[in-house]
Amino acid sequence: MIVVAGEALIDLVPQGPGALADLKPALGGGPYNTAVALGRLGTPTAFCSRASQDAFGEALLDGLRREGVDVSAVQRGPEPTTLAVATLDAGGSAAYSFYVDGTADRLFTAPATLPAAARAVSFGTCSLVLEPGASAYEELMRTAAGQGLFTALDPNVRAGLIPDADAYRARFKSWLPSMTLLKLSAEDAEWLGGAPRDWLAAGPTAVVVTRGGDGLTVFTRHGGEYSVPGEKVDVVDTIGAGDTVNAALLHGLRAQDALSPGALAALGGDGWTRLLRFAARAAAVTCSRAGAQPPYASELGEV
Repeated sequence: MIVVAGEALIDLVPQGPGALADLKPALGGGPYNTAVALGRLGTPTAFCSRASQDAFGEALLDGLRREGVDVSAVQRGPEPTTLAVATLDAGGSAAYSFYVDGTADRLFTAPATLPAAARAVSFGTCSLVLEPGASAYEELMRTAAGQGLFTALDPNVRAGLIPDADAYRARFKSWLPSMTLLKLSAEDAEWLGGAPRDWLAAGPTAVVVTRGGDGLTVFTRHGGEYSVPGEKVDVVDTIGAGDTVNAALLHGLRAQDALSPGALAALGGDGWTRLLRFAARAAAVTCSRAGAQPPYASELGEV
């Protein structure tokens, strides 16, 4: 089982470009989208979060259940659900504004245990920024790493939520010794101000950098560097594309029995190239339809 830890929220998705486009509510949040994508790909998945008892919170949990995701580890509370308002530019790229004060997911507390079947835990996005929950997710991250579980991080930087950029960058570096796999976009990498080789030296076994339509590159601790181009597709929007890549990588590593630091280190050029191509195909499907709608296994074929 892969456990995805982080926020679930409601995306208010514009139905066209510009700030005043009509908005449609959609289930979202980076970790939430990752869990949905893993469920659709057929990987046993559990979601670890805190959700509101309001109607949006119920809809979020129902969405996970429909995809076969285990929600027994989700904490509940009376506070409202976080809202993320997206704005699309003419090319379909999304920017976000967040409404997070006093919301349910910020009050997450680290669980005493993870599911017995857990082999990997994935972290990222707003959940590692907004206190007091961020410290609780960080505690879970260090606990999982200490237990020898495969740990994955997609920081998915939302700069508008980060009051002190330098403090966040320092905190990001402090997570690296607890990470097995770091996945981030080229934009995230630029904002964080580091380089894959520097991050590898601090802890992860592999770093995957996504470049939108230009493809993906992985850098490995033992000096490997492998790239694949992006899949050509008519882009509707990019919402959830990075989350889909994250899920596809984890699903593909499970399919190759590489969900351990040692097995990941042994994955060679052929294995990485197949995995990156699979992730590129998955992201292209998500970009071809509105909102965060990742593909099902039947749409992608084998890793």
